Amino acid sequence: MVENRPLLTLVAHLTLLLGVLVVLFPVWIVLVTSTQEPGEVLTAPIPMWFGSNAVAVYREVLGAGLEAAGGVPVALMMMNSLIMAVGIAVGKIAISLLSAFAIVYFRFPGRMLCFWTIFVTLMLPVEVRILPTYEVVADLGLLDSYVGLTLPLIASATATFLFRQFFLTVPDELAEAARVDGAGPMRFFFDILLPLSRTNIAALFVILFIYGWNQYLWPLLITTDEAYYTIVMGIQRMLTVADAEPQWPQIAAVTMLALLPPVAVVVFMQRLFVKGLVEVEK
Repeated sequence: MVENRPLLTLVAHLTLLLGVLVVLFPVWIVLVTSTQEPGEVLTAPIPMWFGSNAVAVYREVLGAGLEAAGGVPVALMMMNSLIMAVGIAVGKIAISLLSAFAIVYFRFPGRMLCFWTIFVTLMLPVEVRILPTYEVVADLGLLDSYVGLTLPLIASATATFLFRQFFLTVPDELAEAARVDGAGPMRFFFDILLPLSRTNIAALFVILFIYGWNQYLWPLLITTDEAYYTIVMGIQRMLTVADAEPQWPQIAAVTMLALLPPVAVVVFMQRLFVKGLVEVEK
């Protein structure tokens, strides 16, 4: 029986509220900064309430390309980031599902060697193998392309491991029943395993989408055409303006716009995301 302790409940809620305030305070500062005049941002104390320049700042940001970002429209950079994030998330999930399915449900020589080889790649993030990866992409002529932005990042040992662990919990009777009914391996995969993996896929999609959206080093390395700049690259270019002061209201406005797609994905997929992380029996 769970005891009702109002004092402990109050302390728990106050602690959670304090944590939320600590997390949201930087976001509030960025939002307020995006509505200020450039001179007001650099004065002390830091403004804590909205200014009168919000309409002008966001109209400038959403209008023509920002000079500080190389003249690239913010909408184009956000579209590039969206294509890259969705491509990475979908590619990682698709490849991981198929590789985990093959490792669990097929018996072939070197099966576990293949799995542990995939698992060992956790120790080789893209930053470690960036030079040979760049050489391969350049030799294939994939520089300045969406394929070059996404393809080298779609392999995922973590997702493969998680799907393998889930597939091992699926009762063998399901596979036997499918075999008796005349269903082939791919029919079993699409009609049984995929629906059962729905919450796992949703949880991984949220994590992988944010991972792809926040990528900076790889897009910076392989893109020289401004048409393929991502929003993270645009923010960095705005911060490092030569012979000029950074336009902090515009930077803050672009930062707030860059927050919207990841937040939208988390909000709309929150229920499946939580179920995929904590649910034991699928």
